[in-house]
Amino acid sequence: MKIETFSSGSPEETSKIAYDMAMNSKPGDIICLSGDLGVGKTVFTKGFAKGLGIDEPVVSPTFTIVQVYESGRMPLYHFDVYRIDDIDEMDEIGYEDCFFGQGVSLVEWADKIEDLLPETCTRVTISKDLQKGFDYRSIEIRKA
Repeated sequence: MKIETFSSGSPEETSKIAYDMAMNSKPGDIICLSGDLGVGKTVFTKGFAKGLGIDEPVVSPTFTIVQVYESGRMPLYHFDVYRIDDIDEMDEIGYEDCFFGQGVSLVEWADKIEDLLPETCTRVTISKDLQKGFDYRSIEIRKA
């Protein structure tokens, strides 16, 4: 397992870290985002989408579970599974077509669907440290 840790002092820096990660992504990649509410998971996702060349507005799919963006070099399947109560709900939205398709899946609150995730997924954990500043984030990326 490869672990990289980045420090970010602003939303722009967080976005740039995600952008760079997207530049090296390939179809079938699954990226699991973890972190408290308001830590910057959507900021990360917006930067990632930009790195894929997606030019449409990116919003958190909290109520729709998955949002698909197809205007980039490959599709981005943005999941927010915070509201999933039963893992079977993932079957109903066709998660396998996304996870094992021709795009990249980015999953917020992935711990809620742990049993569905392959060992090969990349895990990104974003955390705050208010002693280092309001906008400071530590971003840990674990690649299998």
